[in-house]
Amino acid sequence: MRWGKALFDLVTRNLGWKLLSLAIAVFVWGVVANEPELSTFAAVAVKYRNLPDDLEISSDPVSSVKLELRGPSGQLRGVGEGGTSPEVILDMAKVQPGERTFPIGDGSVHLVRGVHLVRAIPSEVRFRFERHAERTVKVIPRFHQKDGYEVASFTVKPDSIAVAGPASHVAQVETVLTDEVNVPARGGSFEYPVNTLVGDPYVRFPGLSRVTVTVTMRKK
Repeated sequence: MRWGKALFDLVTRNLGWKLLSLAIAVFVWGVVANEPELSTFAAVAVKYRNLPDDLEISSDPVSSVKLELRGPSGQLRGVGEGGTSPEVILDMAKVQPGERTFPIGDGSVHLVRGVHLVRAIPSEVRFRFERHAERTVKVIPRFHQKDGYEVASFTVKPDSIAVAGPASHVAQVETVLTDEVNVPARGGSFEYPVNTLVGDPYVRFPGLSRVTVTVTMRKK
């Protein structure tokens, strides 16, 4: 009897609030259930995680895919805006050098509750992976000279610089060039801090990319 009374007290305690909560839940369910189901397309950025530190992506980057989504109109409203954006996240934890294809499906698409994936366009994406590599290459300065004067000598500090990226791309980089130094039309020595540029878009500077060019000008 005591157990029955305790259960009765638990059920009837704050009964008014419990009934109000139940009514609100039923109302919300009714509103959602009566919403028309719609479909839409959303352009979604492709993200990835867990890429091993010793690997680089060397294929053309896949920046986005289109998702066909279906769900209640209220849930689809504003998809792609604010905090309701769907996400495509690829897990690259187990990749090895070479090509790897990733399907775009329920396992890689993150959606808000009530919205479902119909299809992805494209339905899969492919990446090529290479080992990470670094090397040090020579810095070559460029000069814009004025009529009547020429470069007698120059120095570059540092005269070499580190580059990094996918191994096959790094292997093809022999030198990097500076921005063009606009030397004056007069004799003397001049110092210019300038940036460097590596021509391959897959290769980058892991550290310093700015050098100092000291040039001595003379009259022709």
